Amino acid sequence: MRLLEIVRVIRAHDFIRNFLKQQHPEEIRAAFEELGPTFIKAGQLLSTRPDLVSPTFIKEFSKLQDNVPVDDFASVEKTFETQTGQKIRDVFASFTKKPFASASIGQTHQATLKDGTAVVVKVQHPQVEELVTTDLSLFNQALRLVKFVPDISVINPTEVFDEVRRSLLSEINTENEIKNGQEFYRLNNHQGIFLVPKIYPKYSTQKILVCSAMPGNSIKEFADHPLSKDAAKSVEQKKQRTYLARALVENFIKQVFVDHFFHADPHPGNILFWKIPEFSAHIPEFPYQFPTNLPNYRLIYLDFGMMGRLSPNLADGIANVVLALNTKEPRSIGQALLAICNRTGEVDQEEFYDQLSIFLAPYLNSGLGEIDFSTLIYSVIKLCRQNNLQAKPEVTLLVKAFGLLEGLVAQLDPNLSLMDVARPFGKKYLRQKFNFKHEAEDTLVNLFQAAQSAPKLPIKAEKVLDLLLQGQGRMNIRYKGQDSLLNRVEQLINRLMVTIILAAIILSSSLLVQGSAGHPAIYNIGVTGYLISFVIIILLILDELRRHFKHKK
Repeated sequence: MRLLEIVRVIRAHDFIRNFLKQQHPEEIRAAFEELGPTFIKAGQLLSTRPDLVSPTFIKEFSKLQDNVPVDDFASVEKTFETQTGQKIRDVFASFTKKPFASASIGQTHQATLKDGTAVVVKVQHPQVEELVTTDLSLFNQALRLVKFVPDISVINPTEVFDEVRRSLLSEINTENEIKNGQEFYRLNNHQGIFLVPKIYPKYSTQKILVCSAMPGNSIKEFADHPLSKDAAKSVEQKKQRTYLARALVENFIKQVFVDHFFHADPHPGNILFWKIPEFSAHIPEFPYQFPTNLPNYRLIYLDFGMMGRLSPNLADGIANVVLALNTKEPRSIGQALLAICNRTGEVDQEEFYDQLSIFLAPYLNSGLGEIDFSTLIYSVIKLCRQNNLQAKPEVTLLVKAFGLLEGLVAQLDPNLSLMDVARPFGKKYLRQKFNFKHEAEDTLVNLFQAAQSAPKLPIKAEKVLDLLLQGQGRMNIRYKGQDSLLNRVEQLINRLMVTIILAAIILSSSLLVQGSAGHPAIYNIGVTGYLISFVIIILLILDELRRHFKHKK
């Protein structure tokens, strides 16, 4: 049975302990590869989530490779006909029987529509939906073994499983990618040097995706290509790379803060670089000024299965974080972070600001090329959790996406500073958000209220002085760590009271036992007092050991 196989692999690789403690990532990778396509895809998804797993696991999971047999053409024809109600030969003028790419979810074929348009067709593997659903259900049952493991987790296994489950189920439903691709095409196609493939919903279904074929190669090939030894050519190549790096960041900022809809998986495999001799692009009006004389190359976004969407209020909150980073003031950054996080418990804001200040110090003046974003993001998420703060899911997805993009940007131009890009954006964002008329009206209202209150100030001041002279004044002072100190004092007082009560019980029990000659009932009452005292002492010792090990962990 599949469940027995999952349990066997989990035990063989000590999966639960290693995963919870985030140790021996090579064992987890081996387990995923042994368990097959669903788990390989889950590992690949986790390799893009520095908020869920540690940097060492991300590095190891990035080595996972799809090892899925290619479906024969008869199977592809059957899937297409079942999904669309049409035969391949009736829709396409040509259709390659052998796919040029195959992954865990599906395989991709080159084709040509009847009107001559070159397209690519992604066909989902048969039974993949059933396989993913079954494996997730069985793995969820196997994951219940976690309750038999001591509290040693570095991560939250339930959160990890829920995120992977949501991502996988979303990815196997191609209809999500169809809608996302259409919206992203409308918002970003021909925006400066960016192109987006056109989705053909007429031929696409839950398990079929048809989109226009796009030229170019992965931008990673361009970024990895060594610079020319010729000085003049080398300078020109560096300018080109800087231009591409800035374009990527500026376009991503536009996706987030203008569209509120962004590509959440912008790794190099999903971005193509296309160099062309001549090309004319229509550039619609749009808040950010892209150059009108475009260079002879384009960047092309692919794969719209994982996208992020922000509410206007949350986008404003994230913008405030960007603006706070521009000030390089840890307290301002901390206040902005608090606004975009959910509180899972009591938060000591001053303590959080102090910890954040120490943590951010090395990063505030660093260029993108000097920052390991996987480690940075994981550490920030960990710091927030320690302070009962949890980043909202949309923010987590955004940070992950920017972390992926940052790796590519840093490779293109290691000297590009995040602040160099954020500063002009901040100024434009403030100009767009600042409404002079509304601000003037609010100022007039505040002045009017202040003018009404001004005559009352002497009377209020006189009342305050009278209270102070009569000794009725009271001042409330709070200091750092006050709540934890008061809780500790309360614990000590409670322990002292229990100790006094125990001493009284033991003493009275001793007197009862000693003076119980010929009175069995009195003797039994004394022994019962001893037993109650013994049980309470054992419970106190166990509670103290629990606190000790919890503090040590």
